[in-house]
Amino acid sequence: MELHADFTQRVLVHSQDLPWQASPMPGVDRRMLDRIGDEVARATSIVRYAPGSTFSAHTHTGGEEFIVLDGVFQDEHGDYPTGTYVRNPPTTSHTPGAAEGCTIFVKLWQFDPDDRNQFRRTMDTDLQGISQGVSAHILHQDMRETVRFVVLDPNTTLEEKPVGGTEILMIWGNAQESGETLSSGSWLRLPTEAALSITAGDLGAKFWIKTGHLPFATAPSV
Repeated sequence: MELHADFTQRVLVHSQDLPWQASPMPGVDRRMLDRIGDEVARATSIVRYAPGSTFSAHTHTGGEEFIVLDGVFQDEHGDYPTGTYVRNPPTTSHTPGAAEGCTIFVKLWQFDPDDRNQFRRTMDTDLQGISQGVSAHILHQDMRETVRFVVLDPNTTLEEKPVGGTEILMIWGNAQESGETLSSGSWLRLPTEAALSITAGDLGAKFWIKTGHLPFATAPSV
């Protein structure tokens, strides 16, 4: 399966408007944003766990990173409340679930194979001002990518030209990019060398943003 697999193209998906599709596990549904592969795939998705649902134990051969969008995600290592960012690199394993239900934004098979940096962070802490009306928390940074949580004050613009592409998930509020509106749940991907100019609406905006990673986009090796 290939979905939005041409990384030279700008893509904007309003995930909140997509239908939920059943996964192989009962009670676990997903909205696919991009994908190369079938059940083993380089994938970006919104995943919803019904209350009491679990996913089978598995090892992250290609790594996994996720954001808890609502509810509390759980595994044998602990509870991950709304606003938690987690990186589970290759070779890690767990048995995920959600006693009360939750929704996560998750990316699979997108790690450096040698990455072993496993951690969890609360996104909206340790914010640092980077320009007038713009604050950010650097969640992760390495030679391949930079991952941040960004807060824009109302009617504030963030302008960048990242090398290696840009990916944004709008967490809260709304913003304009290239004449289109991103609201909570909107997912944007810009190709390598594309400039980013995003302007928050009257309430401001909060979003997750990853840059630099698209040149490393490949199908999983299985």
